[in-house]
Amino acid sequence: MLFLRQSRWLLLRPNKCALEGFRFLTAKPVKPHKPKGKETEASRFIDFCKVRVYGGKGGDGNVSFLREKSREFGGPDGGNGGNGGHVIFQASTNVKSLASIDPHIKAKHGIKGSKKHCHGKNAEHTYVLVPVGTVVKSETGDVLSSLENTCDYYIAGRGGAGGKGNHFFLTNEERVPNYAEMGAPGEEKILYVELRTMAHAGLIGFPNAGKSTLLRAISRARPKVASYPFTTLNPHVGMVIYDDHEQIAVADIPGLIEGAHQNKGLGISFLRHIERCACLLYVLDLSVEEPWHQLEALKYELEQYQVGLSERPHAIIGNKIDVEGAKEKLEILKSSINLPVFVISGKNKIGIDNLLIHLRQLYDKYGEKKGIGW
Repeated sequence: MLFLRQSRWLLLRPNKCALEGFRFLTAKPVKPHKPKGKETEASRFIDFCKVRVYGGKGGDGNVSFLREKSREFGGPDGGNGGNGGHVIFQASTNVKSLASIDPHIKAKHGIKGSKKHCHGKNAEHTYVLVPVGTVVKSETGDVLSSLENTCDYYIAGRGGAGGKGNHFFLTNEERVPNYAEMGAPGEEKILYVELRTMAHAGLIGFPNAGKSTLLRAISRARPKVASYPFTTLNPHVGMVIYDDHEQIAVADIPGLIEGAHQNKGLGISFLRHIERCACLLYVLDLSVEEPWHQLEALKYELEQYQVGLSERPHAIIGNKIDVEGAKEKLEILKSSINLPVFVISGKNKIGIDNLLIHLRQLYDKYGEKKGIGW
């Protein structure tokens, strides 16, 4: 009886290894920690980059002679090499920035020729998608191509031609050519790629002048706005839709400051986005002291970037008229610049209708005739 009780006790009592295994199987799985969000290269807005393109090398021709039964002198049968691939920039609406472009872009090489008259395969072209409005320049600054429409393309680096096999050189005088042609190297060059926003009108002003708020009031664009001072880092484009279904593109350019041409603040490199704009809208902040000096400073910075840029058709907008003391400053502003001023409040949408009417008049006079761009 004692033996039976001990055996039954041994059967009912699990051993230590089995108990640990049971605990391991029934334990709840540990959830891995969620990695912290990191800013990737593609998530940042880049409107200028320097790239080096390499066209694909052509495949070499083959040196070969036919060897078959009962054909002692079959003759040369070396095939030609395939052509190298091109590097092609293609405009697409699915891309909004140049962040996805690699600094070194290499196309594929052509396949070498083979025996029995087998030609090498041509390499496939390498397509690089760029936003609409991309401009490609050479090292000297010359404009090589401007991709203004969807599916426009530019062959940035041409691939080399494939070499000829020894069968190609077969003639009546040369019956046994024992040489072939090497594949040509691909084109290699350095290019500067920059993005110029496609818009009919551009909003120019100091930081916190209310450009983003104005763009939200006249279009469906939703740039960031807040109650604390900050400046927009990336340009935004909004579409103003009229009753006759006409659409005007308006670009919100990051704020300028005095001395921007000396690389102060954000600099003036982003002013390339208004080079295509047919008209400019100067947004002046009526809440600051002496807002009439802002117009002089803005025009000076535009001239430092490109001579004659500030002379384009423009309108002057006095924003934040709802702020205390803005009406007194408005009267001084009108007397000092001797130009019509459109008084608005982007936050409360005061005076927006008159501004949109004048914007349409500028578009009908300059935008349609010259197209989008200057």
